[in-house]
Amino acid sequence: MSGELAPDRCVYALTGKDVAAFLQGLVSNDIRPLEKADGVVWAALLTPQGKYLADFFVVRRGADWLLDIAAGLAEPTIRRLMMYRLRADVQIAPSDLVVTRGLGPAPAGAMADPRHPALGWRNWGSGEGAGAPAIGWDAIRVAHLIPESGVELVPDDSYLLETGFERLNGVDFRKGCYVGQEVTARMKHKTELRKGLTRLRIEGAAPVGSEITLDGKPAGTLFTQSGGRALAHMRFDRIQPGLMAGDARLSPEE
Repeated sequence: MSGELAPDRCVYALTGKDVAAFLQGLVSNDIRPLEKADGVVWAALLTPQGKYLADFFVVRRGADWLLDIAAGLAEPTIRRLMMYRLRADVQIAPSDLVVTRGLGPAPAGAMADPRHPALGWRNWGSGEGAGAPAIGWDAIRVAHLIPESGVELVPDDSYLLETGFERLNGVDFRKGCYVGQEVTARMKHKTELRKGLTRLRIEGAAPVGSEITLDGKPAGTLFTQSGGRALAHMRFDRIQPGLMAGDARLSPEE
């Protein structure tokens, strides 16, 4: 068996002579290294106001360019990319390839997940020999403070620097202009972040998206929970003992 299937992901093929330049002007990360060599880049598409719309992996393998994206975000994201296409020589079409992923030795053609070594490898192919999902990815994400599409990363709401994109190799501050770049750069260079994704201790459980309160006042939002720890988007000045989300008690990690 070679890894496991990722049924919540889908793959699109990008063709045309302008693929690299087209993506370079739109997404948060630098695509240019893929013009020189095979590889994978994690990047986000933002609103002009700098808010997250979607994240995806841009993959280059030989002559092939691929987009690996969460299935739930695919349709609106591809529609928006097509809107930006204008006269660029770029075509985007669904692919028959499926995403597999795993830990440990990687099969031929697989590439390391660029976000964090703990996330292992990803591959794009027929899926032959891959098993059903079995790896505890949520536990890995909580342990290493890694947000997930459509969970901690909320379209039209999240900001890249509040959700760890810089730490996880998802944004480049030297690449030049892209959609939402001005707001992202201002947050990096001219402001101090007052809230963002963090990890807390949790006793009990509450639904993803539950409001976290401190002394009855809003303090943040609860997300993925695993092994007595949770990811939460928090106001940093309210990370202290006494946090509640429903019946669950939360506290800062020591």
